[in-house]
Amino acid sequence: MADKELDQGKRRFLLTATGVAGGIATAAAAVPFVASMLPSERAKAAGAPVEADIGRLVPGEKIIVEWRGQPVWIVRRTPEMLDAVKRDDGKVADPKSERNKDLTPEYARNEYRSIKPEYLVVVGICSHLGCSPVDKFKPQAEPFEHDWKGGFYCPCHGSLFDLAGRVYKNKPAPDNLRVPPYKFLSDTRILIGEDSKGA
Repeated sequence: MADKELDQGKRRFLLTATGVAGGIATAAAAVPFVASMLPSERAKAAGAPVEADIGRLVPGEKIIVEWRGQPVWIVRRTPEMLDAVKRDDGKVADPKSERNKDLTPEYARNEYRSIKPEYLVVVGICSHLGCSPVDKFKPQAEPFEHDWKGGFYCPCHGSLFDLAGRVYKNKPAPDNLRVPPYKFLSDTRILIGEDSKGA
C-alpha cells in the first residue's frame, strides 16, 4: 500500500512539474510572437507628431516639414493673400470645406481653412492623383489662369488651388488640399499630427 501511495505522489509531482514547465515554455514562446505584433520604433516615429518652428517664417513665405512621409506646407500669408482668399470664394468648388469633411478638421472649416488666418497648414499632395503642386504666390496672369491671385498649381493635370488650399471649380482634383491635425504650442511653434482633441 505504501508503494502505491508513493507512486501516486510521484505521479502527481511529475504531472504538476510537467504542467508548470509546459506553461513556462508556452509563455516564453509567446512573448516574441506577441512582441512582433507591436509597432516598431520606426513605425511609431513615422506616425508621430512633428514640431515646426515658424518663428523665422516671414509673411509671403512657405516652409515644408515631413509628417508621415508626406510634405506639409506651412504658409505665412500676407494681408493681400488673405484678401485674395476672400475674392476666390466664387471660383472654388468647396469654399467652406464641407464636401469631404475628413480632409479638414472642424476647427479649420472656415474661410481661411486655418486656426489663425495668417498661417495655412496643408498636406502638399494634390487630391487628384497624388502629385505635388507648386506654389505660385505672385498675383499675375498665368497660362493656366488669366486672373491669378496666387495659390498652388499642379502641373501634372492642371488642378488649381487658392491660397487656402481650396480647389478651383471644373478642375481634375476632386477635393481641397488636406489640412492635417495640428495645434499651436506657442506663437512660434506648431505641432503637426496632433490637435487639442488628441487626433
